[in-house]
Amino acid sequence: MPELGLLDPCGICRSREPDIHVDIDGGRVCQRCVLTCGQCYRCGARSIALTETAEAGQLCSICVSRLHPCGSCSAVTFTRLPVDTGGFVCGICAHQLYDQCFQCERYTLHSRYVVGNQRACPACAQLQRSCRDCGTLIAGRRGCDRCADPHALWNYSYRPDPIFHGTGPLFLGLELEVIVPEDRFDDAIATATDALGSLGYLKRDSSIRPSGFEIVCHPMTYQYALTEFPWQLLDKLARMGCETDDSVGLHVHASRTGFTGPAHIYRWMKLVYRNQDQVSMLARRVSRYAPFEPNTRARAKYLAKGCRNAVGLPRYQAINPHPRDTLELRVFASSLETRAVQAALAFTEASIRYTADLTIPQIHAGGWDWERFTDWLTRRLEYAPLVAELADLTNLADEQEVVLCAS
Repeated sequence: MPELGLLDPCGICRSREPDIHVDIDGGRVCQRCVLTCGQCYRCGARSIALTETAEAGQLCSICVSRLHPCGSCSAVTFTRLPVDTGGFVCGICAHQLYDQCFQCERYTLHSRYVVGNQRACPACAQLQRSCRDCGTLIAGRRGCDRCADPHALWNYSYRPDPIFHGTGPLFLGLELEVIVPEDRFDDAIATATDALGSLGYLKRDSSIRPSGFEIVCHPMTYQYALTEFPWQLLDKLARMGCETDDSVGLHVHASRTGFTGPAHIYRWMKLVYRNQDQVSMLARRVSRYAPFEPNTRARAKYLAKGCRNAVGLPRYQAINPHPRDTLELRVFASSLETRAVQAALAFTEASIRYTADLTIPQIHAGGWDWERFTDWLTRRLEYAPLVAELADLTNLADEQEVVLCAS
């Protein structure tokens, strides 16, 4: 029952004035403050200090005591999904960070691909047999889907075990969307898969109209890509009638291990977002599939700490922060021009390398300015495709401006 004239202060306003005070979760409050207190998501009780759950609901201390913390994010959670290393995680972490093993049904950070587009935890992966030719894990009596059809066009959800090419720690994953004539579709698939070999594979993409596929490469270093990617393939596809425009994209995944830490990721994201106009010029498009989201830019420091913090943000933006092991730069228009594709890879690596050692005094002196970055570029011969591409695009932009001014 409420009591009169308590000497204890109100838990909210700290007032000691004689008034009716009410006992609620977390302490006593005055009549004026009780209605300002939040309510428990589960039981409805008012509380001075509610606890946030992994699922974003707020609970009183009694309801919280009945839950358990997530083994990944430490937030209390309604869901307890088992992981292969012991313990439990919340549903959000399970979806964002883990894969579910098809055999033991536990969640794992280190899954392997199993024939049939399934995933296995390390322990269950050891129970599967491997294809003698390519090493793909096979469950039961099935055959190897990779070897069965060397000219396969995989479903969009296909995610084989990565094959790393070159010496890291920074690896780049190229995704190139190509519009393909329907009457040359099978020929184009055969041409691309033969040229790629073990370096990559093809995936379906329903967003490519009227028909087409996505060339996906396994992780490779920039230097490896320059010398080992079958660049002649792009010209072959063009001669077969394949094409690209600003409706299809070129995406580059950069391995998170290629960054020195969250601060480096933050500096890189800031360089890209602060130079939107120049990056869009290099990308040769402004796309609704890769917008420069103001909300993402504002949360860059938070997002740099891990993909768990990307929950609630769209994947379709300039830098997609959702992938577990990479950051995806989505801004580029697709191209069958060798230099344009090499320039996209070069920009990704160069911008990451440039921001690796960028100090606070250098940033205050203009380190995030585009001119500082391009000046740094010109002194590094390995980025010649990017320097040449930027020079041509800048000249083209200048010519267009002159024409506009004269008209």
